[in-house]
Amino acid sequence: MPFFKTPFNGYSVRFSPFYENRVAVATAQNFGILGNGRIHVLDLSPNPGLPMSEVVAYDTADGVYDVAWSESHDSLLVAAVADGSVKLYDFALPPTSNPIRSFHEHTREVHSADYNPVRRDSFLTSSWDDTVKLWTVDRPTSVRTFKEHVYCVYSSVWNPRHADVFASASGDCTVRIWDVREPGSTMILPGHEFEILTCDWNKYDDCIIATASVDKSIKVWDVRNSRVPITVLNGHGYAVRKIKFSPHMRNWMLSCSYDMTVCMWDYMVEDALVSRYDHHTEFAVGVDMSVLVEGLIASTGWDELVYVWQHGTDPRAP
Repeated sequence: MPFFKTPFNGYSVRFSPFYENRVAVATAQNFGILGNGRIHVLDLSPNPGLPMSEVVAYDTADGVYDVAWSESHDSLLVAAVADGSVKLYDFALPPTSNPIRSFHEHTREVHSADYNPVRRDSFLTSSWDDTVKLWTVDRPTSVRTFKEHVYCVYSSVWNPRHADVFASASGDCTVRIWDVREPGSTMILPGHEFEILTCDWNKYDDCIIATASVDKSIKVWDVRNSRVPITVLNGHGYAVRKIKFSPHMRNWMLSCSYDMTVCMWDYMVEDALVSRYDHHTEFAVGVDMSVLVEGLIASTGWDELVYVWQHGTDPRAP
């Protein structure tokens, strides 16, 4: 299956919402601790046996921890950078014109970016400065800062149906649900006893959210009755770094972990683990599922490799 060798350690991979053969990858030198970063835009070859080709790459002075595609412009990317900046790239423009914008409001590393899939004109960034910020492409400053978490915010994700609702996952062991029309968070999920690294909304039921933690577990919650989780998924051997609900299968979810594996789950059945992929040889830290091609998965990790494969096949197969 297609793969790509990055010069730096992989941190995040995202499928384009416009082109089924395109992914963006965020990378950081020296495991993101110190050094440069690079954003890659890659295209899959029409021949499944051939590696991915690089469309464009952008170098940054610091590591890039996440990248998000615009939902309204097919060539626009948002990058979350370790120096606290948020950068916008438009690869329809020449390299010398990029980044087209660089926002410097976060005071510590920016760890995630997420574009609003409903309104399509705004995006969120979350940072180790304990805040989430809301931005629009055309404004020179952030629209609003959400500050209630008391430790690093690792992830913030828009609800797939409600344009004003998002969730944020923090090292303070909580997930908060927000409505941008309200002055503060509308719900707090005391999800785990250890840091929560990631969260995601179910794409078919806008009241279902999953959280994953340093405690090695994934928990699925219904926000209408959030005292206890619907289910707890155990199976990873170390911290769960990223989770993504399937855009095609209502109860399926993808996860990756510091145990170097990528797992597919069906959270509604007793034997929830559907597949385990062990193709990475270092921490697996980025996963995504294609909206345009059912069953197409991407992953990246600290082994400097990006894989794209069809669920049920071997990611390493030629």
